[in-house]
Amino acid sequence: MNDISIVIPLFNEEESLPELTAWIEHSMNEAKLSYEVIFIDDGSTDASWSIVESLKDKHHGVKGIRFRRNYGKSAALNEGFKYANGEVVITMDADMQDSPEEIPELRRMVLEEGFDIVSGWKKKRYDPLSKTIPTKLYNYVTSKMSGVNLNDMNCGLKAYRLEVVQNIEVYGQMHRYIPVIAKWAGFDRIGEKVVQHQARKYGTTKFGLSRFIYGPLDLLSIMFVGKFGKRPMHLFGSLGTLFFAGGFVIASYLSIAKIVWKEYEMTERPLFYLGILAMIIGVQLFVAGFLGELISRSSRERNRYQIQEGFGLDLETK
Repeated sequence: MNDISIVIPLFNEEESLPELTAWIEHSMNEAKLSYEVIFIDDGSTDASWSIVESLKDKHHGVKGIRFRRNYGKSAALNEGFKYANGEVVITMDADMQDSPEEIPELRRMVLEEGFDIVSGWKKKRYDPLSKTIPTKLYNYVTSKMSGVNLNDMNCGLKAYRLEVVQNIEVYGQMHRYIPVIAKWAGFDRIGEKVVQHQARKYGTTKFGLSRFIYGPLDLLSIMFVGKFGKRPMHLFGSLGTLFFAGGFVIASYLSIAKIVWKEYEMTERPLFYLGILAMIIGVQLFVAGFLGELISRSSRERNRYQIQEGFGLDLETK
């Protein structure tokens, strides 16, 4: 087992790869750490993959995976995690804005201070305001909603205990919320370290406006799956009951008003349609919860739980 596995997703980063690999090698040799570098080429259209192939003959521990097309950073990280075998797994971007010199201290914090994850915090950034201001807002909202108090949730430079990456799944655009995913998987010892942020030297940023749309939706998905993934009826059934009960109370009031107080026609009152709508929504939510419960109970993952440790049992075969 290596001391460090460094997982690096990349997309059209041909200019930075040789310099980044040499920087990593120098930093790891200086710290006297055994390591491997796993490059995941996410469907690059430039010469990135050819460069990765050439690097394996020039530098120690370079390995590579190439996707047939662009699947996204989450898919690249998920594949890299499958093959990592280091005691501590480091993720970093290929654009040289993350410094490999931070790796030894990140590793120390995981092994000696007992963190499951240590996330980098680019306190001083060299990005335009169009990126830094939305990032601050995003970090604030995410921390409040998830309970994971990090100043820079989306920093690419992170350190993970190997057990963490072996027990989480990253998909879609969920790479932004790996600490939240890990927390719901039971790895809640999450720390943070201020790291250097380098100005981009080569290439162009992959930051796009779609992040403002997909980011909040992905966070809601994680929050829902984490809390109600194995018990969807608890959410949909509760909401359905409340809506139906509210609609039933409205309908009952209008019926009594019609019979006892001889008020005008029920259907002439807007409240009548509100009550009917509430009961219909309530039934739909309840049925959605029931169907979700059936799907959950049919899933192979329904009784898969994270076991931290045990004794007297052969846990590996169960």
